[in-house]
Amino acid sequence: TQYVSALQERGIQISMTENGDPLENAIAERVNGILKEEWLNSMTYSGIKDARAKVSEVVTLYNTKRKHSSIAMLTPDQAHLKTGGLARCWRSYYKKEANRKDVYV
Repeated sequence: TQYVSALQERGIQISMTENGDPLENAIAERVNGILKEEWLNSMTYSGIKDARAKVSEVVTLYNTKRKHSSIAMLTPDQAHLKTGGLARCWRSYYKKEANRKDVYV
């Protein structure tokens, strides 16, 4: 496609799923949306170095300060460090079938 060609010509890494289906990478799509909506869209950038620094800062905030209802109001860092079980507070979009792994429904 023209979009892919334009990215390749500029040496930009393509971050799309193999089939172009966002459901194949739903968690990453959700996180990217949160980062943009809650922080990045309202920021201004003086250049690529500044943009990279701000993205790094926002990812750190997301992982260390932002509590998530899907993980019992813990931050992602707290959830990853927690020993023992973690109550499942999210909705499953998968359906198990006998002859397949996880399938979207």
